[in-house]
Amino acid sequence: QVQLVESGGGLVQAGGSLRLSCAASRSILSINTMGWYRQAPGKERELVATITSGGSRNYADSVKGRFTISRDNPKKTVYLQMNSLKPEDTAVYFCNAALMTMTLKYDFYWGQGTQVTVSS
Repeated sequence: QVQLVESGGGLVQAGGSLRLSCAASRSILSINTMGWYRQAPGKERELVATITSGGSRNYADSVKGRFTISRDNPKKTVYLQMNSLKPEDTAVYFCNAALMTMTLKYDFYWGQGTQVTVSS
């Protein structure tokens, strides 16, 4: 069974930091682009950051300079370091990844989401 398991969410004061992790299950043969998205109450899900298998990064303008995405390929894990958090960063954060299974093709999968709450 293919799984993306997220961890690291929580409650933090404005200006604080959190680090999110997302690990793919061992059955995965290969991972292409990985990324983080978020969805605030009453809003659509939006891109936060992505990182390709080669390490190229892309960020939403709202998080540039504050968030850093990274990955550990042997551990099949992607991270999101979030610094200088603001109340508007409050959302459920979802991991997304293009994973290759025994089908030998890439498909996109989502994690279950982890809540990040930033208090003012």
